[in-house]
Parts: sequence; C-alpha cells; structure tokens
Amino acid sequence: MLSGTWLSGSLAALWYIVNRIDTTRVEFTIPLRENWALPFFAVQIAGISYFLRPGLTPLKMRLSLLVVFISTFTFSLTWQFNQFVLLIQGLAFFALDCLDLIPGNKVRSLYMTQAASLVLVCVLQFFNTMILGSLLLSFIMAAVVAQKLQKNYKSGLLTRRIWNLCVHVAIVLSLTAIINMCVKKILNLQSDEHIFKFIQAKMGFKTRDFDANLYLCEEPFQLLPYDTLGRLADSFLLYPYAIVLFFLIIVTAITVFYNLSNPSSTKKMNPQQQTRIVRADIAYNLMHSILFGCLAISTMRMKYLWTSHMCVLASFGLASMDVWGTILRLLRLYTPQRTSALQYCASLLAVVTVLYKFWPRIAEEISELREFYDPDTVQLMNWIKTNTPKYAVFAGSMQLLAGVKLCTGRILTNHPHYEDKDLRDRTKQVYQIYAKRSPEDVHSILRSFGTDYVILEDSICYERRHGRGCRLRDLLDINNGNCEKRRAPAISAAETETLVR
Repeated sequence: MLSGTWLSGSLAALWYIVNRIDTTRVEFTIPLRENWALPFFAVQIAGISYFLRPGLTPLKMRLSLLVVFISTFTFSLTWQFNQFVLLIQGLAFFALDCLDLIPGNKVRSLYMTQAASLVLVCVLQFFNTMILGSLLLSFIMAAVVAQKLQKNYKSGLLTRRIWNLCVHVAIVLSLTAIINMCVKKILNLQSDEHIFKFIQAKMGFKTRDFDANLYLCEEPFQLLPYDTLGRLADSFLLYPYAIVLFFLIIVTAITVFYNLSNPSSTKKMNPQQQTRIVRADIAYNLMHSILFGCLAISTMRMKYLWTSHMCVLASFGLASMDVWGTILRLLRLYTPQRTSALQYCASLLAVVTVLYKFWPRIAEEISELREFYDPDTVQLMNWIKTNTPKYAVFAGSMQLLAGVKLCTGRILTNHPHYEDKDLRDRTKQVYQIYAKRSPEDVHSILRSFGTDYVILEDSICYERRHGRGCRLRDLLDINNGNCEKRRAPAISAAETETLVR
C-alpha cells in the first residue's frame, strides 16, 4: 500500500516468515493474548496508513476510519497492554501534528477513534476502571483541550514557532499528568501502578518492590540482545531497513525545517506540491518505526511490535518509486524507465536472495512433525482430576495454575491476571510458600484464601535460571525485609500438604 506494488508486500511477508523467531511468539508460546492481538494491530496500522493518504473522498475516509475503529477495538479487547501501545501511537500522532506532517483534523479523528474504542472495551469488560484511568485517555483529553486553548501555536517564524511548540508540549504533558492523577484519585485506581514502578526500576531507580523486580529480573523485560540484530542482518533485513530509515529521517527533517520556517506558505501549499516522499502515511510509518524501535531496544518483550514493522518499511524502501526517484534525481540520472527498472530489480533480487538462502531450512522445518511433550505436567493434571474433589482450591505459581484451571476446572487462589492490585497482592501472599517464613505463617496465609492443596515446583525451589538476587525466593525475601536472615528449615511437599489440610 505504501509503495504501490504487490511485490513489496510479498517481500515483507517473506521477511516476516524467515525472521519469525523475532517477529512472533506463536511458534514457541501459542496461547498468549498478544498473539491474538497483534494481527488486529497490523490491520489497524494499515487502516491508519490508508486514512492518512492525501486526496481521499469523504466516503473512503469514513470507511478507512471504520476499519481503524474496529481493529483498534479488537486489539484492545484481546491484550491488556493495549493502552500503553496505543499511548505510544498517540504520541506519534501528536508529534506529527506538531511538525505539520499530518493534517490536524485527521489527527483529531484518530484521537476520537482511539478513545471510543477504549470506552467500548471498558463497557464490555464489565466497566474495567483500569481503562478509564489509562494515560492514553488522559493524554487525548489534554491534547484536544490544549489545541482549543492554544489555537495559534503553529503560527510565526522559526524561533517563534519552536517556542510555541515547546509551550504546547509542556501544556499537554502537564494536563495529562493532572487529569490522570485526578481520575485515579476519584476512582481509587491502583491497577497499573506496577507498570510505573517497573519503568522507574528500568530507569535505574532502586526499589524493593516485588512486582517491579519480578518483571525486571525476567529476560524478556531486559534490553534487546545484540544477537537479535545479528539474526536480522543474516536475513538481509537489517541493512535495507537501516538505509531506508536513515534516508527517510533526512528527507523528513528537511521537510520539517521547511514547514517550521514557512508556516504561511505551508498552509497554502497544495499537498501534491509537497515532497511526495514524505506523504502523511509514510511520515506516520516512519515515526511508528522509530518509537517502537526505541521501545523494543529498551524491553525485549516488545520487539514484536517493531520487527514486523521493519519488514514493512524495508520492503517499502526497496520497491518505492518515490525513494528511487529521489535518489536518481540527486544523482542527476532520473528517468521514469530507470526508476521503474530499479524498483522491480531491487525487490526481485531481495526475494530471490532470501529464498535461495532460507528455502532449504524452511523445507526441512516443514517436514518435521512436532507434538506437545511434558509428561510431568500431564501426570499432575490427571492426578488432580482423579484424586481431588471437584471444588478443591489450589495454590501455586500463576503459570501452573493457569494450566490447572484450563485442564481440570478446579478453583484457584490466584489468577494470572496481573493488571489488578488485589490479585497482585494475593499472588505475593501465596508465593510466601517460597520465602523465609515459618510453616505456621504460610499455613495461616493459605487457609485465609481457603486453600486445600499447594503445588510446589522444583523449578522454583531449586531455581538456577536466574542469578542470586533475582530468584523468586530472593525477591520475596528482599520485599519482606528478610534478605539477611537465616532461611527457615525447608519442609517437604508432604509436610506442607499436611499443614494445609
């Protein structure tokens, strides 16, 4: 859609497949909420890109906005982290609006679409108040109010314009913080406080908070490993992406400087007269890639929001008439025939090269027949179904209890939904079975939740995956203030079950 040729889309799909280790988690972790959400997010990005095209008829604008609304709604409904992803997207709209790269009326339409989607999700999730206290809704309200209060922030010459923009950004950020604090105070919301504690810990602030350290110690929430870039380079994706990104940043910076220096002429300029390479849809995808790239580098878990878009931007650059035309004009070699030839030759060469290198590996992987194999877990689930009452209550780790609920239907003490403060506190209490606590304390805690059975896991008791200080039992002791005390004598699973009974 960005380049105007199906060849670009085919190349993007091919890159997505050969880099699937870094573009999706479906292959090794199937039942994740984000695996259901990200396809809707891809549709939403396509809808936004089409909506931002210049010269659309009112009917096409309404239809594309409807696609954006439906895809945003379904994305938000299926992933609890939606508000943070959409907040970054909203910041991209805001930045492009301030730099005159997107029409202001379209930005407001996208704001309203995001807000309407979240409100509808809130209603369908039995009035989930966490959504009402999200930073995204506060930011949208602040951005709209600031535009009404500061109508002429895009007027004036360069220095005046930059000053107005700085004031505008300060007003929006301040209003966002004030609105968000007021909403959370009125509704008494604490559902997402663990996210902000994690961000503080990520920025280097030391904390004893259990939830923040639990995230920070997990590999997916650490910095993007260097070997990821090595794999992307090995598939010939990283180099064209970096070149296209650098080229678009330079051209966009020139366009922004012209817009800020000539505000009056920019308003009178016909969209067709502007540099075609920095159309609104391309500018959005550029900003999207930059922001989500920064997110992926800081938190590996979020790389799937960036790497899939790398395939799009790199394939667009190789197959774009605008990109090749601009390059040939700079070299004084431009003719329509040369531009078209380079467009198709570069794309075909990339497709053939990737296929030649990866087809044997893909064919070998397709020939493999894999199946689920975890006899210990299967034995546990069968034992629970045959040896425990139907309404027995089980305590244990969040991950294992999710399987217990799914396979046996038994009642759980702590559900693996971490975006709820009461559930987080309950989980931390249940996890005291691994902390330096006396058997009597642990028994009292478990009975307060009506627990009948406790599942102790060797993988947690004798954990070696994390270093000292990041093991679950260490995190609990640090949070409890017992990190220096002598560990209480360990008790066996049979003794624990006897205590619980």
